[in-house]
Amino acid sequence: MTATKNETIQPQFRALECPKKMVSAANGVDYTFRELGESAVPLVLLQHFRGNLDYWDPALIDALAVRRRVIMVDNAGVGSSSGTTPSTVRQMARDAIAFLAAIELDQVDILGYSLGSFIAQEIALIRPALVRSMVLASSAPEGAAGMHGWAPEVIAAVGKPEPDPDGYLRVFFVPSATSQRAGQETLQRMFSRKTDADEPTTWQTTQHQYDAVCAWGEPNHARLQRLSAIDQPVFIANGDSDPMILPRYSYLLAGLIPHARVKLYPDAAHGFLFQHHVEFAADVDAFLADASLRHA
Repeated sequence: MTATKNETIQPQFRALECPKKMVSAANGVDYTFRELGESAVPLVLLQHFRGNLDYWDPALIDALAVRRRVIMVDNAGVGSSSGTTPSTVRQMARDAIAFLAAIELDQVDILGYSLGSFIAQEIALIRPALVRSMVLASSAPEGAAGMHGWAPEVIAAVGKPEPDPDGYLRVFFVPSATSQRAGQETLQRMFSRKTDADEPTTWQTTQHQYDAVCAWGEPNHARLQRLSAIDQPVFIANGDSDPMILPRYSYLLAGLIPHARVKLYPDAAHGFLFQHHVEFAADVDAFLADASLRHA
């Protein structure tokens, strides 16, 4: 994907200077990642469907990294990481756990975005001691009614073999002039990196990820009960007009997870965390500070 034209002059972001790093894990996968900032407990970011390291808005990463060590990773088979992308969220979670073990982390905060938020939930269930707190952005629980696959207009926008900037703008931002301008600026920031760009996500990975999303969305009320086992503090966030993962699922999640809070951001869709990056980063920082005090 290439950025659409925008005359706004963007400042330089520290996130754009972060080089890719690589670590070999016990599962045989070489994981590519970037990191920025410092903190005792790092914040690990898990990316959305078909996104790689370059699909994180550098403005958001810079804001999050003011007080925290932020780690962005390509999971198995994604971007520049080796291996094959699995077709289940549970195996994606195990792959992410293998990465965290490879970089010798025994406790993390997690910000999971869209598909990454599904993976985050599974990590907390598989290895609860590993997760101190979670931010679930544009998320939904496994087995929720109405989650099986995406609407045809969403598939038309983001489900093609080649990335489509116009489709991205339609799904990640609402039609208002303010949101569309924010989308244009987001794309410009994302794709202003001049060196050490990540590898594009392959069509095979995209298909496997969509298989995992569809399996996650198969209606099964028994699967919803699992979330009562998540005892960590959880911040659930979404745009108020997300067509990809409807905002009502944020409230469903909050009702299933014992220690959860919810916020919807106005005039925003799936890309709310980029459109409202200053406010969202401040909310995440306040939430994580509160979570760390509770843990202490």
